[in-house]
Amino acid sequence: MDTLTRIRAFIDVVDAEGFSAASRKTGRSKALLSKYVRELEDELGALLLNRTTRQFSMTEPGHTYYRTASDILKEIDNLADLVREKNTDLRGKLKVSAPRTFVDAEIGQSLIDFGKEYPELSLEIVADDRFVDLVEEGFDVAIRITRLEDSALIARKLGDFLLKICVTQEFLDRTGPINHPSDLAHLPCIIDTNGKSHSNWRFVDDKGAGFSVPVGGHIEVNSPTAAIRAAASGLGVAQVPAFIARPCLDAGQVVSILEDYLPTDRGIYAIYPHRRYLPAKVRTFVDFLHGWFRRNPGIEA
Repeated sequence: MDTLTRIRAFIDVVDAEGFSAASRKTGRSKALLSKYVRELEDELGALLLNRTTRQFSMTEPGHTYYRTASDILKEIDNLADLVREKNTDLRGKLKVSAPRTFVDAEIGQSLIDFGKEYPELSLEIVADDRFVDLVEEGFDVAIRITRLEDSALIARKLGDFLLKICVTQEFLDRTGPINHPSDLAHLPCIIDTNGKSHSNWRFVDDKGAGFSVPVGGHIEVNSPTAAIRAAASGLGVAQVPAFIARPCLDAGQVVSILEDYLPTDRGIYAIYPHRRYLPAKVRTFVDFLHGWFRRNPGIEA
């Protein structure tokens, strides 16, 4: 029995959190999986798993071996993907993390269109506003709306990302014009707690220098969609992504203000782990989304 088979058995058992569960998942008998893991331990001269009738856990050497062995198997599987036909042989599952804001907005259609284009690929979309750990949590790729920073991950820009400061015309008629971001400090603002800035909104001056304005109000919500609805109801000023604001702007429910002061240093990116052999399914997914945004200009902005 070759070492690679024993390694796969060990990883299957760890991922399933037990021999019985791994047996059901892989179709191999519990006894066979136990034999493979025991042979791997004998080969290494180290105990990888603690086995009792009630508990299952990895030893410290087991943790170390699992992390490295998982990466090695991914590289082997990814290398196999490279020598297959790029698009006609896509298979398996693609696990994608994306902000709920992205998934629920019009641009979330890009994910659905990918699923329609490649029905043979199982697509798992996890809508989560936190920054997931791709490697630790087993994601193949993540969609992130962010300023690009140094990272061990690889990023490809899919589209532009702009913010809008929105308010109703009736609100402006009551309060007077808002000519500078500093005016917002004295007005009721609707805080989207999903945003990194929260109650300190970022702006840029005419020289490109950044500054922030502390804002506040009696409404805080972790949804830009709810924030723009509150603004459209005349409850205050909202800062939301342009792709969220666009329907209300097009319908005349709100107006956009302070356009010249809004930062433009963020984008919509596909992020994936740095791997020597990029899986065909990830490459195809990223290429598809990049092309989708090119075919639908203006949706994100």
